[in-house]
Amino acid sequence: MAVQLNHTIVPARDEEETARFLAEVLGLPAPVRSEPFLVVRLANDVALDVLRVDGPVPTGHYAFLVGEEEFDAVLGRVRERGLTYWADPFHRHPGRVNDWSGGRGAYFEDPSGHNLEIMTRASGDNR
Repeated sequence: MAVQLNHTIVPARDEEETARFLAEVLGLPAPVRSEPFLVVRLANDVALDVLRVDGPVPTGHYAFLVGEEEFDAVLGRVRERGLTYWADPFHRHPGRVNDWSGGRGAYFEDPSGHNLEIMTRASGDNR
């Protein structure tokens, strides 16, 4: 079997809020409980295992490759929620979308402060 990413743990202050947010904003199926996690499954069968942590949440970056229609849908849900989004990972260009690698991309935060990215072309994909 080739090496594949199966899951990653997403630490959260409130695992239900974060898992629900991820599923709703990304347009994914509802999270499923698999103790001690709430699992959000992506289309390529990779799982985000959301885990409640006490104390400060170590924030991370999670990037999601989406199609053009999915990009518009996700960004629409981000806007509907009144969330700020940025064209860059440093959050210097609010309300803008980037055009890196010939695609579109945007960044926004989840309730635990993770930097989420949606993009229509993979990083370094200059085809």
